[in-house]
Amino acid sequence: MAGRRRKNGGASVGEGAAEAVLPADMELQDLYGAFAAHGLDDEDLDDTAVLVPPVKLPAEQELAEQAKAVPMFGYALALARWAAPHRVVDEFGDLVEEDRAPAARLLGLAPADGEVPEEAEVEALRAWSLACDLDLVELGTTKDGEHVAVPGPDLEPAEQGDPDTVLELWLTAAGIVRELAVEADSLPEEEEEEGEEPAAEAGGDEDEDGLSEVEEARDAAAELLDEALQVLYETTAFADPGNETVPLGVLAALLVVPEGEEPSEELLGDITDVMVALDPMLGDLAELGLLDYHPIDPDLFDEEDGEEPVVGEAPLDEEESARFGLVRLTPLGQYGIRQWLLEDGYDAPLVGELARGDAAELLRGVCESANVLPEEELRVWVAGREPVPAARELLAAARGDDAYGPLRRMLCFSALNLLGADAEPAVREVLDDRELGGSARAWLSAMGAADVPVPDRAMALWTVVDTFAAQLLDSGGDAALLRELIADLPVKGDPAAWFGELWRVDHPYTADVLEAIGELHTDRALAKEARKAAFKARSKG
Repeated sequence: MAGRRRKNGGASVGEGAAEAVLPADMELQDLYGAFAAHGLDDEDLDDTAVLVPPVKLPAEQELAEQAKAVPMFGYALALARWAAPHRVVDEFGDLVEEDRAPAARLLGLAPADGEVPEEAEVEALRAWSLACDLDLVELGTTKDGEHVAVPGPDLEPAEQGDPDTVLELWLTAAGIVRELAVEADSLPEEEEEEGEEPAAEAGGDEDEDGLSEVEEARDAAAELLDEALQVLYETTAFADPGNETVPLGVLAALLVVPEGEEPSEELLGDITDVMVALDPMLGDLAELGLLDYHPIDPDLFDEEDGEEPVVGEAPLDEEESARFGLVRLTPLGQYGIRQWLLEDGYDAPLVGELARGDAAELLRGVCESANVLPEEELRVWVAGREPVPAARELLAAARGDDAYGPLRRMLCFSALNLLGADAEPAVREVLDDRELGGSARAWLSAMGAADVPVPDRAMALWTVVDTFAAQLLDSGGDAALLRELIADLPVKGDPAAWFGELWRVDHPYTADVLEAIGELHTDRALAKEARKAAFKARSKG
């Protein structure tokens, strides 16, 4: 599956993974009236560093049940069973003429009595072809030279709902449909520049040139479809439950409009072209359950006197916007796209993957991964655990003066927030701990606990450094956020004295914290004192 590319010339997803930034909490402006796009905020985002976000998926058993409920997939299973013990086929493996109407009736595509419409037979033939492609039926020739089909070995486990078998078959079917959905004429033809001769007239073999152009057009259409699917995957990952539907115009805009720009009149035309190109391809994918798709209303073309309708020219209400196409990636679609991404070597994690081990593995994994939604991993881990034992495990895992120590402690207390006040007994056990005591007191106070002792001066200062260091690690140096934290520092009337204490704190990040304060504090005098203290902290080492 091709990596998503944007029109800003950025690299594909997956490049530069070591320096990648996860685009969490992002939001795209409302491009077309009633619908908000769920996607990527341009601010502070380097497109070359975008990772494929973690997604939530149902259990494989549930996904397999959804796959079996897809009509076309179910038709293929039914026809494979119908082939038992064997069924005569033609030399190409297709159903013979006299079996086509019965097959359509079997699938409920035609009434039990009366004439069978031609389109019903065509649909039955499509389902039979899929069954053959999936090896749900196997083709052979008898000793008398008769062509026959028999059920394949995967039919029985698929009928019984074996998740591995069903999902493997469905994924193969999805790949076939994805490939067949792409046509050479999917994209609008590019206008030839003035003075440029057509390839056939310019010399060379006309047939070869024609085949080359067709192949290039198919590749371009396939790339467009892959990009659209990956953008849908990303936006669905960040959408609130119930808000996964994306207007087709917004999806096209994400593929066409350069980062940070408003759609120009020319770009609006390009957006329309992409919408029209994607419309039939997405419709094909919807047949196999990858998408829920509301296609473009064909009457729009009649209303525009036969011309392609142009989106974005005026705000639209919700009903009118729906006429321009709506698409929602299903859980099956997320599963399929994720499998394609993994096959192509992308990091496409699942929410909860880091929460399968103990607390130490959880905190270490979240700290070390650039492609993670920390709150979701913590939520999965604490779910169903007894608060006090879980809190003790988290607190024990949070200790340490290694490079990730501050971030690990911040994550620990975030997880304790999810456990709630029932974790209080375990938190009180670490009140005298040098590394945890200060944050433990703050947590207890926030929970409304009584009789929370005041930390001694050394513990309070150490906690200030540790908390600020955690934010440095977590924010990646977000200046705006750090300035907010700096504004809340307990610097009183004598900053020289306060920084004089702070630089002596025995913490691996003391100098880094002081340097950050010196660079970002808006009060020049305070910033100067912080820089002096940072120099002293560096010198003492």
